[in-house]
Amino acid sequence: MFQSSQTGIRDVRFGPDVQVTEPCNLYECTIGGNSFVGPFVEIQKGVIIGERCRIQSHSFICERVTIGTDCFIGHGVMFVNDLFSKGGPSGNPDEWKPTHIGNHVSIGSNATILPVSICDNVVIGAGAVVTRDITEPGKYAGNPAKKMSLFITP
Repeated sequence: MFQSSQTGIRDVRFGPDVQVTEPCNLYECTIGGNSFVGPFVEIQKGVIIGERCRIQSHSFICERVTIGTDCFIGHGVMFVNDLFSKGGPSGNPDEWKPTHIGNHVSIGSNATILPVSICDNVVIGAGAVVTRDITEPGKYAGNPAKKMSLFITP
């Protein structure tokens, strides 16, 4: 037997002047004013996105994620809330972990963000995998993501 879930935009709290490019799947979330959501994005129940954010195409923002103001989420960024702690996916939302993204955070395309907290003024490089909290502003890249030092060449 075939079962289908409807996709689209349902029960979303939008701030003023939000731009959404369909198709997308947004439900029971909050998107702050002057933000942009690109096509093929899914934002799940309970997610809060601050003002003046840009969520690029093909990104997935799962339940229990909060994103601050003035943030950029690149193409294909994946947020994870289930760490498969019992060897497989948990169907129990009480076992899912939260993720908090501060203000002025930019996350590069195809990054994966596990349940962590990221402070304000951070840049996450494309393809990075963030496995631990980031408590110091700066640029982070790699798998697992690490703070990059500045190298100045003559």
